[in-house]
Amino acid sequence: MFGGLTVALLVLAVVAAGSGQLHVPPAEVVGSLLHRLGLDAGTVPTHPNGDAALWSVRFPRIVMAVLVGAALATGGAVLQGVFGNPLAEPGVVGVSSGAAVGACLAIVTGWTFAGTWTVALLAFVGGLVATGVVYATARAGGRTEVVTLVLTGVAVNAVAGAAVAFLTFLGDTQAREQIVFWQLGSLNGTRWVYVAVVAPLVVIGVAGSLLLARRLDLLALGERSARHLGVDVERLRITAVVVVAVLTAAAVAFCGVIAFVGLVVPHLVRMAVGPGHAVLVPASALGGATLLLGADLVARTAVPYADLPIGMLTALVGGPFFFWLIRRTRASAGGWA
Repeated sequence: MFGGLTVALLVLAVVAAGSGQLHVPPAEVVGSLLHRLGLDAGTVPTHPNGDAALWSVRFPRIVMAVLVGAALATGGAVLQGVFGNPLAEPGVVGVSSGAAVGACLAIVTGWTFAGTWTVALLAFVGGLVATGVVYATARAGGRTEVVTLVLTGVAVNAVAGAAVAFLTFLGDTQAREQIVFWQLGSLNGTRWVYVAVVAPLVVIGVAGSLLLARRLDLLALGERSARHLGVDVERLRITAVVVVAVLTAAAVAFCGVIAFVGLVVPHLVRMAVGPGHAVLVPASALGGATLLLGADLVARTAVPYADLPIGMLTALVGGPFFFWLIRRTRASAGGWA
């Protein structure tokens, strides 16, 4: 599975780099990469703007798609392990809705205290704040129950949705268009400076998730069993939620809300490789990167001279899958009671 996903990711990256209004053959894409690495091999792009298009527009977008897909899928895998439920995904803890409020606030007010980074900065902060509110509200008596955490997340998501609606109402036509576009998600306009901000956060988040793998496996035995085996369940939950919040906030800060990647990918990977998080986490990261890169390729090329919102495409795939997952879970469990 790792070999197949790696090959698929590399092939998709080469195809995505060469696809678009300015077509670059795959051999020239590989040649451009080799020449940048100092290897005098392959053919460089023959079009006068080919090399500039690859390195200024397409390669940053490809790397961002890989990072965002890996972050969302890894966050989903960790959160499903914490909740012990394959229906969990990063949006449950309110990070996506909080990020949306932060971004909408920057768009409507026109704040520019951080220059072009203002929207992304407030989105990142909003995601972390919302997650903090969810966890602090759900915590009582030094413990946090999973059901309470989920219900609190639902309430915070509802409040955040109302806040986004209110800000949309206050904004002018241009602000409303920006809000709608941000909520649908897009990798359009990605630059290397954005990649340089997101990459360290994603690497740290994925590495942190791998460090939690063994304790998440023990938690799957049940809270009481995990405690007897030396796991501090409360600390594990806090750490996992923080890791998921950082991963998801970093993913949505520059690209907007991208739904269902954190739900679909970990569940499919778990069906293929089993529940062990030492394998599940890296496989989910690789699968999420491949899925989002493929979705972005479709978003850029499906309609000529148009860039479809990538969040719309992932929702079109994830919605029916979510419905199938609910039906399958209900059938295998013999009902919800």
